[in-house]
Amino acid sequence: MGNETRASVSAAELNELLAALPSARQYGFRLQSFAPGRCTLHVPYQSALARPGGIVAGYVFMAAAVVAMWLAVVTRLGVTGHTAVTAEMKTAFLRAARAEDFRCRATVLKLGKRLIYGVAACLGSRGILTHHTVTYIRP
Repeated sequence: MGNETRASVSAAELNELLAALPSARQYGFRLQSFAPGRCTLHVPYQSALARPGGIVAGYVFMAAAVVAMWLAVVTRLGVTGHTAVTAEMKTAFLRAARAEDFRCRATVLKLGKRLIYGVAACLGSRGILTHHTVTYIRP
């Protein structure tokens, strides 16, 4: 997962970051688990964020992937002292989620001096829903 020292981050610190992020509050994201370079969020179903028929809107998956990846990066770089931001994200929508909660699991694959590369997957009761590749840049 790269060559930098792993930062010591607590669940309380990650939950504080999540609570301070307006979009995370809007979507109801909750920290499910984390480890160095990894983060999993629980995403509750909200009918206000669904398309007709109760299908979870695509932007909910994309927001979950970006936030989960950001927190995975924080587990490597620490809560303070980094300014990494999303540079690119590619998303494959593989299966619809219908009126159900899901989880989003992100993993940092390469932590470079300038670029950070990772993947995220949103998973529902019937398996994988979306797959994301995410590149962060450290300006």
